[in-house]
Amino acid sequence: MQARAVAKYVKISPGKVSRFGRIVKHMPYQKAKAVLELASAKGARELAAVAQSAVSNLIANNKNIDEDAVIIEDVGVNGGPTMKRMRPRARGRADRQLKRTCHISVVVSGEEIKK
Repeated sequence: MQARAVAKYVKISPGKVSRFGRIVKHMPYQKAKAVLELASAKGARELAAVAQSAVSNLIANNKNIDEDAVIIEDVGVNGGPTMKRMRPRARGRADRQLKRTCHISVVVSGEEIKK
């Protein structure tokens, strides 16, 4: 059984999140949760929130799934729209400042408990 969660327009650069996505892909959820909690980066916090949402979606749809057996199947981090802003500089000039966003998607799977 699989479930999915998506967070769109997250205000962080895609590269900062995909670094952690490559680490936790194909990991058991409990281990991935521990790895993401130990990291102090904002990308890890955002990815942990989306993974928690995916696990909640999986358990909400199937009551007889063991949370310890849930595995993160796929993590996708795509670039979202970039906001372009101007920053004042010396002598009346201006530099462009890019505020990047990203879309994070997590797919988890788990086995049903046989009773």
